Amino acid sequence: MVEVTTSVWATGQKPSRVQRKGRYVPESMRHPGKMLPSIAARVIETYTRPGELVVDPMCGIGTTLVEAAHLGRHAAGVEYEERWARLAVANLGHARKQGAAGFGQVVAGDSRHIARLLPDLVGKAALVLTSPPYGAATHGHIRSTRDTGEPGVRKWNQRYSADRANLAHQQLPQLLDGFGRILAGCVRLLRPGGVVAITVRPYRVRGELVDLPGHVHHLAEKAGLMFADRIVCLLCGLGDGQLLNRASFFQLHEARKGWARGLPIHAVAHEDLLVFRRSQISAGSRKLKDLQQESKGLLAELDPGSALATVHELK
Repeated sequence: MVEVTTSVWATGQKPSRVQRKGRYVPESMRHPGKMLPSIAARVIETYTRPGELVVDPMCGIGTTLVEAAHLGRHAAGVEYEERWARLAVANLGHARKQGAAGFGQVVAGDSRHIARLLPDLVGKAALVLTSPPYGAATHGHIRSTRDTGEPGVRKWNQRYSADRANLAHQQLPQLLDGFGRILAGCVRLLRPGGVVAITVRPYRVRGELVDLPGHVHHLAEKAGLMFADRIVCLLCGLGDGQLLNRASFFQLHEARKGWARGLPIHAVAHEDLLVFRRSQISAGSRKLKDLQQESKGLLAELDPGSALATVHELK
């Protein structure tokens, strides 16, 4: 039986934009839903060792991959949108130029078929680190237009693409079904005893709280993973004996509407980091190709000076 522990990490001392400045290419801010770099780095440092393999099945602009590379780990990611896959490659190349020791591979494809997209990594990953999408209703940047004399808000960078097959566009039942298939595929990539870490938080839709962490917990156990740790990753800062609120516009807006109705709703100020482990039973071995040499060859046509790769697959 695995002992479950709970901890709190102060991962929101700096805003996301400050954590990314200079470490990621400027175009990275266009992605509607990005993992906090400090969370990714802390997870990778805690659950892996230098030289081990980290996988992100929904890698977006490559936050997991970049932080792994900077920590001397190697990484592979799958991203549904080719636009973001290419940006992940750019961020990995940027990390390499900054002296990152790790190397990475990015596949543009549907991670519901991840074991088919990354067949040579089956049974090899020390860590799978990812986060499910929350949908366009909670993504993007918001600014009030009251200062311009016009009521309302201006919203930008909130869309992934017009492709309705992207899980970010799906209603909750379809999103959970797809994410469950992704987790099942990721279990095949894990080595015995490997870790799956998922950052996820509850959110409100029309005032109703959606317990996404609870849903994800159920999906992970259904995929055969054993619950090991729950870590509270603070999105707010800690200073001068008080919390420095960094809650999103969306969560603050829902909270204000709740208070107006007499409901003491508070904005979510943390991410749940749910950590699961794979059974120690071996699923059989497949010989891992030399990922570094493979990556160099795959990216030659895009960037001859890089040791990173992007592969474009049919969805």
